[in-house]
Amino acid sequence: MSDTPDDPVPPLDALRVVAVQEKAVGDGVDHVELYTLEGLVTLLWHGPRDAHDVVLMSGGAMGGLLGPAEGLYHDLGVAFSALGIGTIRVGYRRPNDLDRCVMDVVAAADIAGRVGARRFVTVGHSFGGAVAINAGIALGRHAAGVVTLATQSAGCEHADLLTCPLLLMHGETDELLPPVASEMVRMIVGHGELDLLPGTGHLMKEAGAILRSRVGDWIPERFAAPQQDYA
Repeated sequence: MSDTPDDPVPPLDALRVVAVQEKAVGDGVDHVELYTLEGLVTLLWHGPRDAHDVVLMSGGAMGGLLGPAEGLYHDLGVAFSALGIGTIRVGYRRPNDLDRCVMDVVAAADIAGRVGARRFVTVGHSFGGAVAINAGIALGRHAAGVVTLATQSAGCEHADLLTCPLLLMHGETDELLPPVASEMVRMIVGHGELDLLPGTGHLMKEAGAILRSRVGDWIPERFAAPQQDYA
């Protein structure tokens, strides 16, 4: 906790957690539940709990833990675990509440940081793209990269504050959020790699193999690379 009233409250403490439950559920995954005064935060934690490098994955406006492309987040978590990279899939207290969802993701980083994590990549689908970008901003020098998948542009108005590498992936036939949303976010940030996926809708199932390959390579590369600062 803070020593003085002017010190920032650590994100995990700000959640006001009243109880915690966790259980190993197989395949190197722990299911963690944080009971707070404002709802339940669910974490599915892949890989070593003391990993130096950790990926933080978040869902869309309705929440969820699987991600797009028929379980992309689970599959990447398993793949990264084999590389010694931790992955935390975050289930929000209040889906579609941007500030609270960002806090949930940053609190997950705080939890991981207390047991060894030092660098993070945030990943978000749809509404979660805005969560990932804002969490990346909040993590500052500890952010090694941000990945957005069919992101919205709402909530990304201050994305120019992002100082780490950015990968944006968007379906060209997205029926909910057109690719211009990702193009706008990239313009605000001022840097980033934008991959447009032909014949791919909002849930991105048509591009599952591409996503698993591209994101599965990009994230470990960011952790292996020297720190980049676009400030």
